Amino acid sequence: MPLRIPSAVFDATFARLRDCGGGRRECQALWVGPWARTDVVERVVHPNHSASAVGFQVDPDWLNRFWSDLAATGDGVRAQIHTHPGGAYHSATDDAFPLLSVPGFLSLVIPRFAQGEAGFHNAFLAQIQPDGIWREVPIADHLEIV
Repeated sequence: MPLRIPSAVFDATFARLRDCGGGRRECQALWVGPWARTDVVERVVHPNHSASAVGFQVDPDWLNRFWSDLAATGDGVRAQIHTHPGGAYHSATDDAFPLLSVPGFLSLVIPRFAQGEAGFHNAFLAQIQPDGIWREVPIADHLEIV
């Protein structure tokens, strides 16, 4: 069953990626939903991070607080979303430093710092396989805007 992302959350994700990156820097967002419904996204979270045109780094103190907040609310991260300056692909750095290293976790890469039309056109979706390797998967099979 695909991950169900409300259109308002999807739109808010693109707005945040565009605002944060300003067409000059990479940006990351996280789709979060309840553990009781692992196919549902309820909100987008924008991590505190530093960024450049070729990468970003999440603030470790923010991340520690975020894990505690998730535990308290019974929520989990469903997917990580981030931008690239040019075309979308899963880089070696993306492979090596995911937010989660759990089989089935999704990583969506949006091209051109999310400055194009909001949507999945030219985006790249990768999923961690049971052997720990990231593999491209069809977006339509894994993500649904509702």
